[in-house]
Order: sequence, then C-alpha cells, then structure tokens
Amino acid sequence: MVNDRGAERVRGGHPWVYAAEILGWTPEAPAAGAPPEPVLVRDRRSRDLGWADYSPQSLIRLRLLTRESGAPPGWALIADRIGRALAYREQVVRDSDACRLIAAEADGLPGLIVDRYAQALTVQTLTWAMAARQAALVAELDRRLQPAAIVERNDVKVREREGLELHAAMVKGDSPVAEATIHGLTFTFDLLAGQKTGGFLDQRENWAAAAEYAKMFGAKRALDVFTFQGGFALHLARAGLSVDAVDSSRAALEQAERNGERNHLPDITWIEGNAFDLLRDYEHRGAKYDCIVLDPPAFAKSRKSVAQAAAGYKEINLRALKLLAAGGTLITCSCSHHLSEPELLEILAAAARDAHRELVVVERRGQAKDHPVALSIPETAYLKCILARAR
Repeated sequence: MVNDRGAERVRGGHPWVYAAEILGWTPEAPAAGAPPEPVLVRDRRSRDLGWADYSPQSLIRLRLLTRESGAPPGWALIADRIGRALAYREQVVRDSDACRLIAAEADGLPGLIVDRYAQALTVQTLTWAMAARQAALVAELDRRLQPAAIVERNDVKVREREGLELHAAMVKGDSPVAEATIHGLTFTFDLLAGQKTGGFLDQRENWAAAAEYAKMFGAKRALDVFTFQGGFALHLARAGLSVDAVDSSRAALEQAERNGERNHLPDITWIEGNAFDLLRDYEHRGAKYDCIVLDPPAFAKSRKSVAQAAAGYKEINLRALKLLAAGGTLITCSCSHHLSEPELLEILAAAARDAHRELVVVERRGQAKDHPVALSIPETAYLKCILARAR
C-alpha cells in the first residue's frame, strides 16, 4: 500500500514508488536463489495500481511492471517486452550494427540495459529483481539473437543502492573486443573496460548530423572536445575537415587514434589535456575553428549540483565561442538529466552574451532513437545536443 503522493505519481504514468511512500508493509524475501515475485501495489483506499518489482534496499522501492490487476505477471510478460524492444530497434536503427536493444523503463523493463555491438551483447541488471532474473534474461537473449559473445557489465555504482555486488565478466565467448560499423565507419570497443557498456551509442545519430552541418556550412577546421573514442572527430574528418580532438584520458585517445587509422583518416590530431585549460590556452593563442563540438560528461549528477554544473557548462561554451570563427558551427551537448534543455539554452545564451556573439539555433537534438523517451518518465530524456551557428 502506498500513500497518496506515490499513487498520484503512478497514476500519472511514472513507474516508481519511493520507500518513504510505502505505508508500513514489506514483502517477504524470496527463498535463496529464487527470483522475487512481483508485488501488487495499492493505494491507501485499497485500489489496485498494478504489479511491481520490489527492491528491499533502494530508495526506489517499487518499479511498476504492469498496470493490470488480477494474476501476477510471470516470465511471459518479460519475454514479450524483450521481443517488442528488439522489434522496435529493427524498425528504427539504420546504418549501424551497434545500438541499444533494451533501455530499462523506456521499454517497460526497469533495471535492464542491453546493448549490441555487432555480434556481441552487453547486459546490465541494475535492480534487485532484474539481477535475480539475469540467467533467464541472458538465456532469452541468446536464444533470440545467437550472439558470438555476451558480456556482463554490472560494474556500475547504481547497483550498490540495490545492495548488489559490482562485477564485469564474459558470459559467453572468448573476447570482450567487438568491432562494429556505424555510418560506414569502423569502431573497436572493449566491452569489459569501455565507458558505459563499451561506448557511447546514444550520440550515434548526432555524430552524423554534426558532420552534415559542418559540410553544409563549408567548415574546414574542427575542434572536438571530450572526444572519448572519436565519434564526432571521425565523422567530421570523413566530411573533409581537419580535426583537433581532445580528451583527458590517454587510454580513450589511444583507442580513438586506432579507430582513425582503421578508417584511413589521418587528418586528426589527438590531444591529451584538460578541456577547460586547453580552451583557455587556445583562446590566448588566438586559435580559430569553423566547427567546435562540446560533449562533456554529466556535470550535474544530482539536482543539488545543477548550479555548479551550470557554471561548468557556461565556462566551456564561453571559451568555445571565443574560438569559433565567423559563420562557424557550435555543437554543444549535455547528458545531465538534471539539467533541462531550456536550462542548457539559457546557459548557451548567457555564454553568447558574454562572448559578444550572436547565435542562431539550427537544430535541437536528443539521444538516438534506440534510446527512446517515455513521456511520463522524465528520467528517460537526458541527452541534449544543440547545433548553433555564429552570425
């Protein structure tokens, strides 16, 4: 039974109920090794809200699986959701054999992330209930997709909130290294050691858009800041630009350089350095670029950190605008869920005022279509990508 606040959230379409919203009841723990059974959620007037996965330790205590009452959902519901998620990717993913196959709540499977890298899969089970189902989930994915390799990437800190251990391991196959093709470019991913589940697939469509606009506006020289493994840099170089690509991680840059060599794109200079220091130094030198990409990590990890994060976003955008040539294109991104698109646009406008630059927004973009956004779950919309031109 949940209080009025939790019931209102669930009725509004959001699947979460927090621990403080539960009115004095917890289910019994399942037998050792047994998967937890979904629990029936009711409001304080005993009206059914649906069946949910229960987490005994997390602040998010309940995650709704279905709004149907009646018999509890079984494995058939999970398998059906997996099938629907895979079918959706068959419809929307183009020109890439790397994509997100299952996106947790956005696909009605809270706590489950599955990514494809060509013939390899990575699996994350991030909640108590999904972790208990992992063996069955892996078997279902193996049966449906028959990948050459399956990698478990359960080394993310969010699992600690569920009382789960952190670990990463091969589940099937011999090598965690996968080679995938995205928009005709070849990328190599280490699925045991790379960021997220091996790489950042949510920016995939934005890589191509950035190159398209840069070419459209006649850009010749580009700066890609926070390049990681070179997604933006490689696409811009293939479009004919000379690219300086910056990251603070030597390992990421080495992989990016190998990706550049693999695709015969020599006109990229890979630079190890702190983005803030480098942008400031380039400004002092009077450097100019026709196209600048800013794709930083999430500066705002929580709502409390938004003000500090906003200062960081403004700083890098201000410095970038001072390096941007007349008529140049700025592609600025944020993957901080807690920073909204309107807030990012306000930061960009403030940076433009301080830099004495006039900007025109050409396009506002988000995460790739294989990372769907559920309108009733704001947390599923996190990536912002603003393409703007200096006038």
